[in-house]
Amino acid sequence: MKQHNVPATYFVNGYDTVFAHRMYQRIVDEGHELGNHTFSHDYDVIYQSPEAFMDDVLKLQDFLESSTGYRPQVFRFPAGSNNRIYRHVQRENPYIMIEIMQALREKGMQYFDWSSSSTDAAAVTLDTDIIIENTLKYAAGHHNAIILFHDSGSKTTTVQALPTIIRNLKARGYSFDVLSPDSFYVHFNYLLY
Repeated sequence: MKQHNVPATYFVNGYDTVFAHRMYQRIVDEGHELGNHTFSHDYDVIYQSPEAFMDDVLKLQDFLESSTGYRPQVFRFPAGSNNRIYRHVQRENPYIMIEIMQALREKGMQYFDWSSSSTDAAAVTLDTDIIIENTLKYAAGHHNAIILFHDSGSKTTTVQALPTIIRNLKARGYSFDVLSPDSFYVHFNYLLY
């Protein structure tokens, strides 16, 4: 957030609108990190195969590079790297997520999960006080924390909660930075079952 001098990493999808292109460019121009979150975020498309997944990822890479001149180096899985959603789409290959992770590594992309959540995805618009309480509770005890927030038109209370969260975390000694391939990262445990 600009007024608090806090850089952030924005994992985005592909929206070909004037507003979206302005926001992508603003992320880059203001020194934030522009990250890849798949072009479509369509589970039925991306979790068909490693090839379908990477086609969607690379489509966003090319799209963002043509829009901003910047090619993202960081990635976040839709629903996280240990999601179970892929099992409903891809029943024949229990190793699809491992294959996708390998394909990302081959393209030089570091993926990130999160160590703390604002829980703002629990409802279309979650109460501001709940977002504040959960974010501070889940960040506590982490020397390094990657906190998950969502940014969309309905997430007005997330935006309202951020100044209080930032002030509280700064008071607790936290500093803020963007994610890069060399950053501290969180990878969820991946279990086959």
